[in-house]
Amino acid sequence: MLSATPSLANPIDADALEDLPPADVVILGEYHDNPTHHRNQAAAVEALQPRALVFEMLTPGQAEKAVPDLRPDADALGAALAWEESGWPDFVMYHPIFAAAPEAVVFGGALPPGQVRAAVGGSAAATFGAEAARYGLDRPLAADEQATREEEQGTAHCGAMPVGMLPGMVEAQRLRDAALARAVLEALDATGGPVALITGNGHARLDRGVPVYLEAARPGLSVLSIGQLEAAEDDAPFDLWVVTEAADRPDPCAVFD
Repeated sequence: MLSATPSLANPIDADALEDLPPADVVILGEYHDNPTHHRNQAAAVEALQPRALVFEMLTPGQAEKAVPDLRPDADALGAALAWEESGWPDFVMYHPIFAAAPEAVVFGGALPPGQVRAAVGGSAAATFGAEAARYGLDRPLAADEQATREEEQGTAHCGAMPVGMLPGMVEAQRLRDAALARAVLEALDATGGPVALITGNGHARLDRGVPVYLEAARPGLSVLSIGQLEAAEDDAPFDLWVVTEAADRPDPCAVFD
């Protein structure tokens, strides 16, 4: 996988987000419910001033409603986006990201739930459609990688997911990564870039996330992937990563007790 700065693979302080290396695409990862991560993203976007912002949280139809006139008003923008009905964390955490680049064109990379369910029951390639091969979705994962991802899906769902559904969950994740990559390229082609992608850390990973699908679809594109973690890791799968305090959250597996 090519990146904007192949020699980089290091933790950085949050202040460094305001002076990032140039790239066609900057992927800003997050824990969705961590307010610090969104403040860091806003600081990075303000410094970058990308021509396009792509959000994992928005469909293309929602993104069209994020017009510049609404950006200063969190209530008005949130209402236009129907954010409260979306299931994502409080919009007050996300609004500063929109406001940080008021002239950037906003794009959405979210898929309709029906398409994601179709991938769970079928395949990412069939659901994605005609360009599946361009993004590498026609190529199955290696057996060991498939097994690793299924195990991770099981852990992420607190061991409550039937084993037979885990391959489908992996397909859904691949579909969403490829769809985000497609949205990024649409944004890049429409605006000339640079493009900033706001997404979860899993989608930001260099080894299996959006960067893999960008490289497949447009080899040589300069991509800088930044993760935000809540505990130190050796060899985290990003070009750069920031370690922050963990968000105060209940045990997500408590509902299965």
